[in-house]
Amino acid sequence: MRQKGAWAHHIDMATQTLQLAVRGMTCGSCARTVERTLTATPGVTKASVDLPSASATVEYDANLVKPEVLAEAVRDLGYDVP
Repeated sequence: MRQKGAWAHHIDMATQTLQLAVRGMTCGSCARTVERTLTATPGVTKASVDLPSASATVEYDANLVKPEVLAEAVRDLGYDVP
């Protein structure tokens, strides 16, 4: 049986999905670095990076993190996020 408080927490989450173009990745190591950085960002529940399409898909709690913060985290690694 779930506790009422735990159930309410999941209802309050404003989960969003963001697709980011990530330019400048040249290898699998680049993609893994971007994926790890996004996954480690507070508020992110899931991140996956696709090297061939030069993109990242990020699931995040909109109450905890904003899309610009996610883009800036990737830019801080040296990649271009238009």
